[in-house]
Amino acid sequence: MVLSSVVCLLPVILSLAIYDDLPEQVAIHWDITGNPDNFAPKAIAAFGLPFFLLTVNIITKIFLYNDPKRENVSKAMRIIVEWLIPFLSLTFVPITLFIAMGVKIPMVITVMVFVGIVFILCGNYLPKSRQNYVVGIRLPWTLNDTDNWNKTHRMAGYLWVFGGIALIIGSFVFFESSFLLVLILSILTLLIILPVLYSYSLYKRNNTG
Repeated sequence: MVLSSVVCLLPVILSLAIYDDLPEQVAIHWDITGNPDNFAPKAIAAFGLPFFLLTVNIITKIFLYNDPKRENVSKAMRIIVEWLIPFLSLTFVPITLFIAMGVKIPMVITVMVFVGIVFILCGNYLPKSRQNYVVGIRLPWTLNDTDNWNKTHRMAGYLWVFGGIALIIGSFVFFESSFLLVLILSILTLLIILPVLYSYSLYKRNNTG
């Protein structure tokens, strides 16, 4: 936890170095076309964001390390969960600050590529995790039935890999298009809803009659 927390705070070094060159208001959110639509004082963007992500990282680790079934989480998924927030801080805090200084970085594409890669990684390694209370599709039916858990995560694994690829390709093909929002919401909805429906259908099939 100590090393990942240090990584979360590394962007503070950059913040200190360029703080005087930052505008008083820094964009911290962008719409689907890449235009900034929410701003924060530069102190919040430069120092508040890393410390906020540090807090999220600590909370994540507390849940992960205190899961009674934490040994069921595959080694690869444990690494992904442990380093996702630190990588997020190390990547997106500097990008946010550089954009504020006038560097042209396509934030929408950057975010979608990041999300797509996360789905691809999770799709590859999540099916290798057995039942636990922190990582995975934690539904009443998956937590109560090992077979349901395994089948649901196997199905979701394939789905998330293809969904992650679709997000990455779509962000480039439909960049600055109003259709991109529809595409993103549609893909994310399917990635969330289909595994739930599949798990429930397995539960109903096994408990019919």
